[in-house]
Amino acid sequence: MKAFKFLPLLLLFVFTSCSTVRVATDFDKEVNFNQYNSFAFYKPGIDKAKINDLDKKRILRAIESELTTKGLIKSEIPDLLVSIFTKERERVDVYNNNFGYGWGWNPYWYGSYNTSNVSRTAEGTLFIDLIDAKTNNLVWQGMGTADLVTQNMEKKEERIREIVMKILAEYPPGSKIK
Repeated sequence: MKAFKFLPLLLLFVFTSCSTVRVATDFDKEVNFNQYNSFAFYKPGIDKAKINDLDKKRILRAIESELTTKGLIKSEIPDLLVSIFTKERERVDVYNNNFGYGWGWNPYWYGSYNTSNVSRTAEGTLFIDLIDAKTNNLVWQGMGTADLVTQNMEKKEERIREIVMKILAEYPPGSKIK
């Protein structure tokens, strides 16, 4: 009966530890983020991002959508400049399974059975930088790491929107409902 008391806690741990997008943010604590009402994309920074042009467009559309949802407007004279860069790596997970068994009805069945499973996953990290347009100082940075979807275009676009949404959920600092 005591085991059932811990079941909700165990389920909570399982669901929160399986988050599909890992997010981290950093920001300048001296900056008042309420002063920013408009944004534009910082072309020199975006051009350096090592990602194909189609995915760049998907990322930029998702960022624009999220920022306008937050009340910022895209402008020729922006308060914030938005830049992105990406990193990609292959994650390799090795799972060892040891199945041991002892003496059965036949003494020749003693031993153990060992297997190893290897899983390879492409994992990408998207960085979103928000730069004060007047001072050219980085004021906020969000980073999201997730497994990448490469085969299906609709799933890829959905995955990009999910990653961007989770990163920008942390902007402006202190706005996320806890």
